[in-house]
Amino acid sequence: LGAAITEIGAVKVRSGHILDTFSTLVNPRHPIPNYITDLTGIDDLLVAEAPPIEQVLPDLFEFFEDESTVFVAQNAPFDLSFLKFAAKSHGFEWPAMKVLDTAILARRVLDREEAPNCKLATLAQIFGAEILPSHRALDDARATTDVLHGIFERLAGFGVFTVEEAINFSAPKKSRS
Repeated sequence: LGAAITEIGAVKVRSGHILDTFSTLVNPRHPIPNYITDLTGIDDLLVAEAPPIEQVLPDLFEFFEDESTVFVAQNAPFDLSFLKFAAKSHGFEWPAMKVLDTAILARRVLDREEAPNCKLATLAQIFGAEILPSHRALDDARATTDVLHGIFERLAGFGVFTVEEAINFSAPKKSRS
């Protein structure tokens, strides 16, 4: 068996204010590899009584509210690949939300001198995140929220003021032929 979701954490933000959080361990129904336990501290015993992903997804979708929600994550394709696979595997349709990737935005607003890399821990430090990432879902979601707020302050210098403009700003640039 391949990798599976062991924890989900999300932060609901509107107009820069945290409205709610979502956090749960997830029982992957197979042994957690040692490297994941070493990274996250999550082991088989910790998730033994946790709900499986098919029980968690309806609550997560309810937390998302509707398709006007923007899914924001550090390296969003990574998280989305696991979530969309789990949804499809259990007969759920993934909501058609817009996506904003803080790693891509950071690469556009920070130069290499200021940010030698765009890892969440580096960005959290640059933007003075209140909670530093710990490879635990809710802490990482909170750190990502602080990073996003820091990035938005920088985006103003690029004439970007809304989430919609940030999504367009982070879209791949088309090369001229």
